[in-house]
Amino acid sequence: MKGILVLHGPNLNLLGSREPNVYGYETLEDINQALEKLAESQDVEIRFLQSNHEGSLIDALHEARSWASGVLINPGAFTHYSYGLRDAISAVSLPAVEVHLSNIHAREPFRQKSVIAPVCVGQISGFSWRSYLLGLQAIIDILK
Repeated sequence: MKGILVLHGPNLNLLGSREPNVYGYETLEDINQALEKLAESQDVEIRFLQSNHEGSLIDALHEARSWASGVLINPGAFTHYSYGLRDAISAVSLPAVEVHLSNIHAREPFRQKSVIAPVCVGQISGFSWRSYLLGLQAIIDILK
């Protein structure tokens, strides 16, 4: 196994202070540290990128073809409408797991549809910061 790319979409840099009743009090750095600890315990390299810009996430996916075996992605709001991000995941042919902190299926109707999920091997949502850990473990298991 090569490495795993972890992508955080728009507004996730505000975790810990952004609507903590929905997204929790953990910061993005807290989540990244927990992911790093899990990856180290499984002898897996991970690289992180958070961006509020769709093109940056797409560029990171394209670049990952040369070094990664899989992708863990929280597309944030791009989940619901970014066909560009969806097509990039499909084009790079790396298995991807989509994660969300909140249960998108129990929220507003516009948040319940993911255009990303059909090109991912799975989706995990609703377990707060633990969604990321569950997603990372899933992609590691899939790649073994």
